[in-house]
Amino acid sequence: MSRALGLALGHLADRRFGDPRRGHPVALFGTTALELERRTYADSRSRGVVHLALLAGAAAGGGLVLERRSRGHFVAHTLLTAAATWTVLGGTSLGREASAVHGFLAADDLPGARQRLTHLVGRDTSVLDEGEVSRATVESVAENTSDAVVAPLVWGGLLGIPGLLGYRAVNTLDAMVGHRGERYGRFGWASARLDDLLNLPGARLSGLLAAALAPTVGGSPSAALRAWAREARRHPSPNAGVVEAAFAGALGVRLGGTNTYAHGVEDRVILGDGPPPTRDDIDRSVRLASRVGTGAVVVACAVALRRGR
Repeated sequence: MSRALGLALGHLADRRFGDPRRGHPVALFGTTALELERRTYADSRSRGVVHLALLAGAAAGGGLVLERRSRGHFVAHTLLTAAATWTVLGGTSLGREASAVHGFLAADDLPGARQRLTHLVGRDTSVLDEGEVSRATVESVAENTSDAVVAPLVWGGLLGIPGLLGYRAVNTLDAMVGHRGERYGRFGWASARLDDLLNLPGARLSGLLAAALAPTVGGSPSAALRAWAREARRHPSPNAGVVEAAFAGALGVRLGGTNTYAHGVEDRVILGDGPPPTRDDIDRSVRLASRVGTGAVVVACAVALRRGR
């Protein structure tokens, strides 16, 4: 019960306050990871495994200590679980950033929208037109709803505080070193692969919830499931493809296409049957993401209660 209550309270804290503007624990973890990278980096997979094991092991191990010491103390365990949940969730900040991009587009400030979009995506935004900015924003909302909301709640429901902190550590390392490129192609391999593995259940739950909740944004559950079944497997990511395809079908839009990154150009599979997303679809995606997050915390609490019994 304390785990389920802590997950619910942490989710509510994220909804109410979003991320702390200063001293965010994830930012402090990132600073620590950069410092350690200066000592562990080499262009090899084995060094990347060491880097991952030290950082993710410390986060999960610290969470395990907190879990064990607070077990049997209802209030303490509830509050520690709530604090850990609030720390790892990023749904409110994600929605705020996406809405800010929409605000720039609504004001016909395309340069401003391109610049704000850099807070959400790693691709080159400097030459995107309004339609491409809208597409990139909706894709980011879909993928990050799974990564920053649903997946941590899943691991929190299953494993409690160590699941929350360990997952977030791996996901942060994937964002820092797990991408392609000359420097991190081998060093970041372990972080990227473990992040893919840990996101498997969250991505599929995200897809199911997006399909189930599609009518709340004027969409069709069958269209979401059809896009998932038909196109997700052709996406380069085993998880982003599931969520983006489900969101595309649920919103009735078409996602995917050509993306330009620092390491080169990637042609992504087309997801969904509808027209390209517009600025108004950004707000619809934010509403859908919020409802998916609420559904995920209900599922996570149910998992925690079942494991407790």
